Amino acid sequence: MERNMLLKPFSGRRALNTATILLVEREEEFQQRLAEALVEETAFTVKVRLAKNLLLPFEQQQGQPRIDLVVFIINLTCELSLQSAQASLKYLDPGYFLGKVCFMATNARNVTVPPERLDVLRKLVASLHCTLLFAEDQTESGVAKASDSLLIILKVAAGLVPMTTPLYLSNLTMCTVPSEFE
Repeated sequence: MERNMLLKPFSGRRALNTATILLVEREEEFQQRLAEALVEETAFTVKVRLAKNLLLPFEQQQGQPRIDLVVFIINLTCELSLQSAQASLKYLDPGYFLGKVCFMATNARNVTVPPERLDVLRKLVASLHCTLLFAEDQTESGVAKASDSLLIILKVAAGLVPMTTPLYLSNLTMCTVPSEFE
């Protein structure tokens, strides 16, 4: 019998001047390129974990480093990408939603993306009081900009910025939904 448990924000060991980020994406192409860009950081050590979803077996969770930031990457051209992220949310401890979760949407400018899908994502992110970033995944400069944005959030989430907490940053960057959606 497979035993699963919640991924908890303060479980696991953490090395000095190190931050660990978990990139969750159903499709792996952008996820891999983003991971490579993130580990090039030189001011602090970045460890990157990759997953397609958060249904992690209990045995895999033992001995893992503490995950400082969970990033759900949503490809807006793929309905399954959004559904996979929604299904994974139940495997996160509620403590992660205090500034240690963010969503990154790709392909938002693609004309084939139904506007309703972006609205669903924005409502989901706003209901969780999380940050929503948009990324261009087709160019190297887009990947670099996405990496830079995530590194700022990761540094705060890992406690590497004095006098700043993840909750404070989350309040400044959280997604809001205009009243027309309500």
